[in-house]
Amino acid sequence: MSSMWGEKIRLSIFGGSHTEAIGVTIDGLPAGEAIRMEEVLAQMARRAPGQDLTATTRKEADAPRVLCGLLNGVTTGAPLTAVIENTNQRSRDYENLRVTPRPGHADYTAAVKYGGYQDVRGGGHFSGRLTAPLVFAGAVARQLLSRRGITVASHVVSVGRCKTGDTPFDPVNVPMELLNRLSGEYFPVIDPAAKLAMREEIEKARLEKDSVGGIVECAVIGMPAGAGEPMFGGAENLFASILFGIPAVKGVDFGAGFSAAYLRGSENNDTFYYNENGEVKLRTNYSGGILGGITSGMPLIFQTAFKPTPSIGREQDTVNLQTKENTKLVVEGRHDPCIVPRAAPVVEAAACIASLELLKQSGML
Repeated sequence: MSSMWGEKIRLSIFGGSHTEAIGVTIDGLPAGEAIRMEEVLAQMARRAPGQDLTATTRKEADAPRVLCGLLNGVTTGAPLTAVIENTNQRSRDYENLRVTPRPGHADYTAAVKYGGYQDVRGGGHFSGRLTAPLVFAGAVARQLLSRRGITVASHVVSVGRCKTGDTPFDPVNVPMELLNRLSGEYFPVIDPAAKLAMREEIEKARLEKDSVGGIVECAVIGMPAGAGEPMFGGAENLFASILFGIPAVKGVDFGAGFSAAYLRGSENNDTFYYNENGEVKLRTNYSGGILGGITSGMPLIFQTAFKPTPSIGREQDTVNLQTKENTKLVVEGRHDPCIVPRAAPVVEAAACIASLELLKQSGML
């Protein structure tokens, strides 16, 4: 399985939704970096399940146990490994999915690829449960970035067909106090009224035994100009490669993204100027902080689209892989009617790891 990522900062994520534990190994971290575990736990708490009706009722402590790579709270330069125990599994809810795959889920494609030997319990290695170790790694990376003047935060832009979306980031000036607030919240939004409307959309889907998707916008502030490479080593390439590793991600765009296709060059071009400190800046930021795969020094801003949770309580058409017949399926168990509120800290974690990797690849770390 391709569960490893990175060249300079290398991640290896292991385990499954209902295995004894899940975890991550981070290789390539510089030695001598103090890691405050209370800050790591705060980020993991933002992703944890069971917080309200927008999420699955499965409760997990999500308490990481560091096996190596830290000594007296400081990185040693050796690989850092942490494990997180799974304590609240109900594997019986999933046995029928071995032969009747869920529409919209990896049950069928995994059965084809692995010959039926894949772990179907809770989605196994395809489960969103694997985002817990990703958030651990991102929380570690976040602290290294902070010491280098780089801040990462996100917010939920939209949910389902809700007509009331959140206010987008100002692409040129993102207030630091706003970033600090968002990066500490569950279901982060800029406009509280938008959260209320989105919660109502999620609750409507939950009561109808259905689910909804949504969009998370993320900003990386303080990234210096000059990081990244053209063609296949670009900053967008690097970020996208880890973002698409998050379960349920179906789209990523940077800056104006797909909207740029509807603009003229005179509208989309970010013009340059020297500020009062003699630094080159851009008056707009349709490029999302990246030009030619290389960071411009402007806020690096992107959006990530999440599909609706495939596991829903409504009856759906599927097939029986044993009898080769068409059949019906009602998914049992505990599932998120919308993963987007919990996905925001996961997107931030991925962005933190990608930022650290980008700096190290560019000789800036």
